[in-house]
Amino acid sequence: MRIHLPRLEGWRLDAALALFTGAVLLASEPLFAAERGVAVSAPALVLLAVGAASLAAVSRLPYLAATVAPAAMVLYYMVSASDGWMAWMLLLVTVVRLAAVGNRAGVATAVLVALGAVLIGEGLSFDLWRALAVIAWLIVIFAVGESVRNRNAYLREVEERAAEAERGREEEARRRATEERLRIARELHDVVAHNISLINVQAGAAAHRRDPEEAFRALEAIRGASKETLRELRATLGALRQVDEEHTGPGGAPAAPAPTLDRLPELVGHTRASGLDVELDTAGLAARGTADVPAPTALAVYRIVQEALTNTLRHSGAQKVRVRVSDDGDALEVEVDDDGSGGGEDPHEGNGLRGMRERAAALGGSFTAGPRPGGGFAVRARVPHGPAAP
Repeated sequence: MRIHLPRLEGWRLDAALALFTGAVLLASEPLFAAERGVAVSAPALVLLAVGAASLAAVSRLPYLAATVAPAAMVLYYMVSASDGWMAWMLLLVTVVRLAAVGNRAGVATAVLVALGAVLIGEGLSFDLWRALAVIAWLIVIFAVGESVRNRNAYLREVEERAAEAERGREEEARRRATEERLRIARELHDVVAHNISLINVQAGAAAHRRDPEEAFRALEAIRGASKETLRELRATLGALRQVDEEHTGPGGAPAAPAPTLDRLPELVGHTRASGLDVELDTAGLAARGTADVPAPTALAVYRIVQEALTNTLRHSGAQKVRVRVSDDGDALEVEVDDDGSGGGEDPHEGNGLRGMRERAAALGGSFTAGPRPGGGFAVRARVPHGPAAP
C-alpha cells in the first residue's frame, strides 16, 4: 500500500525545515554537553532556537534568515561550552534553502555574515587552525549552495522547455486540426456544389420542356450527376474514415482515388450536358503528361476548374466557357473565361472563390478572379508542382 504524502512548498516547507532543524539542534545539545562533561547552557539553547526559527522566513524574508541564522550559529560557539558541531546545521540549511529558491544574493549574505562574525570572534581569541577550518567549512557550504542553485536552475529550465514544447505541440495539433477542417470543407463544397448545380439546371430545364425526349435527356443528365455526386461523396467519406493507407478498419474498403487531370474531359462533359458550351484546351500539358503531375497539384487544378464551372452555371448566365490548362514547367496555369454577365461570387465572401484561392495558396500558388474588361468573368490560377503525394 502506497502512502502519498503532501508536497510541501513555499512557507510550509520553510516552517517544516525550521521545526526539524530546531528539534535536532535542541535534542543534540544536551548530548554534546554530557559528552564534554559540562552543563547545558541556556543562552546556547536560546540561540539555537532563534536561529532555527529564522528559517521559517526564508521564502518571505530571505535576508532576515540569511542574517539571523549564521549570526546565531557563531554566537552559539562563543557562549556554549559544549561546542557541538551540529550548530553548523543552521548555516547549511539556510544556504541550501536560499539556493533552492534561486536567491544567490541571500546565499552570499549568509556566508558573509558568518565569515564576518567569525572574524570578529577570532579577533577576540585567535586560533590559526580553527580559523582555517572555519573558512574551509564556509567555502564548502557556499559551494554546496551554488551546486544546489545551479541544479535547480537547470531543472527549472528543463521544465520550462518541456512546457514550451508541450504548448508548441498543442498549437501544432490545433493548427493541423483547423487545416484539416478547412480541407474537408473545401472538398465537400467542391464535390457537392458542382453536381448539385448541374442537377438544379437540368431539373429546371426538364420542368419547362414539353418534348418527352428532351425531358428524358435532362433526367438522364440528372441521374448521371447524382450518381457522380454519390460516388465522390463515398470517396471523400472513405478517405476520412481511413486511419492510414494500409488500414481501413474492419470491413472497410479503400477510398476511391482523388480526381486527376485525366478526368477533366469527363467533368467538362457533365457540364455540357447541362446546356453550357464548354471548350477544353489541355494542349499545354502534352509535354509533361498528366500522369507526371503530382497528385496534390492535379487535385487542386481539378477542383479549381470544377468550382469555376459551378460558379458559371449558378451565377453568370453564360452561354460559352473556355477552360485552358497548361504547364510552364514549374506550375500548372489554369484559365477559365465565360461570356456571362460577370456577376460571380464576391471574392471576399463566397465559399467557392475562397476555396479556390486557398487551394492554390496551400501549394504556394496564386489565384485571381473577377469580371473581364470585355464582358464575362475570368478565373486565373497558378499551382506549382509540389512533391508527389506518397
